[in-house]
Amino acid sequence: MTQKKLLFIDRDGTLIEEPEDKQIDSIAKLDFIPGVIPALLELKNAGYIFVMISNQDGLGTASLPYEDFTPPHELMLKIFASQGITFENICICPHLPDAGCECRKPKVGLVLDYLVKQTIDRDHSFVIGDRETDMQLAENMGIKGIHFGCKNSATWQAVVAQILMQARCATELRKTNETEISASVNLDRQNEIKIQTGIGFLDHMIEQLAKHGGFSLSLSVKGDLEIDEHHTVEDTAIVLGEVIRKALGDKRGIGRYGFLLPMDEALAQIALDLSGRPYFVFNGELKRERVGDLATELVPHFFRSFADALKANLHIEVKGENEHHMIESIYKGVGRALRQAITKTDNILPSTKGVL
Repeated sequence: MTQKKLLFIDRDGTLIEEPEDKQIDSIAKLDFIPGVIPALLELKNAGYIFVMISNQDGLGTASLPYEDFTPPHELMLKIFASQGITFENICICPHLPDAGCECRKPKVGLVLDYLVKQTIDRDHSFVIGDRETDMQLAENMGIKGIHFGCKNSATWQAVVAQILMQARCATELRKTNETEISASVNLDRQNEIKIQTGIGFLDHMIEQLAKHGGFSLSLSVKGDLEIDEHHTVEDTAIVLGEVIRKALGDKRGIGRYGFLLPMDEALAQIALDLSGRPYFVFNGELKRERVGDLATELVPHFFRSFADALKANLHIEVKGENEHHMIESIYKGVGRALRQAITKTDNILPSTKGVL
């Protein structure tokens, strides 16, 4: 099921100014919040879809007749549309506060279809509104809320920064009869690295990968090392690939491609594409059976599992005389390639297909 990055946006006081009498019942009262149009365009270009959600007390009654409400509302939509801004849905509760309806915010009746169909990308969707009921709605929906007009979101420019500058973080857990693994990553923070796989040399190599990749990583592994290290190495690579892929989200703004790295006599050439299509090629000969407590035959297997879980195209070519140097240059090189590929410079998707 496709999940979407959705912004559930309040109308009065968030998209348009709210007058003192709380009713926009004439065109003369229609006034846009400063900066709202360029902000929504930036968010649209970042892949967000808009849903308007508003309580309109007594709409359709003598206190707010449709013939008074409709002209400014339709003009607002036309002005937004003229600038390239449209709303997937416009959800309005017309009831008075004491009506006991199920659609008035902060109840979820207006958005129930989204919740039932599970189309909300909960990690990247928000409710934006100027009232506490909007924040309660966000809590009831299980997504984050942005209280427009408050300290950290006083303007639409601040709202855009709050949404688009989120740290790319993820956590992944995997438990099988052979291993139990937990991993947490922050692609936008460096130097917080804690690795414990039970295999000392593998710890050192993954630390090199994260260090040179420029991201924080916490990785804890309990594996059946009393049998051998195969399951631990394979499942660690899978979880590492999955947690990085999860943190990348929709991959908008990333470099996508990434490296050539020498280490004394050894030379590792890494070609990486975060394409969404897993493929792995390894060219190199590791003659020693083990380096430290790691079987060298598991090095290509680690990166094959990693590429599959990351859904990346990864080519590795290595040559040298010292297997320790060769293996370490591979992990460092893949880290450097990842640093280039995951670096975010804008919010444009680096693909003509429209998806990665």
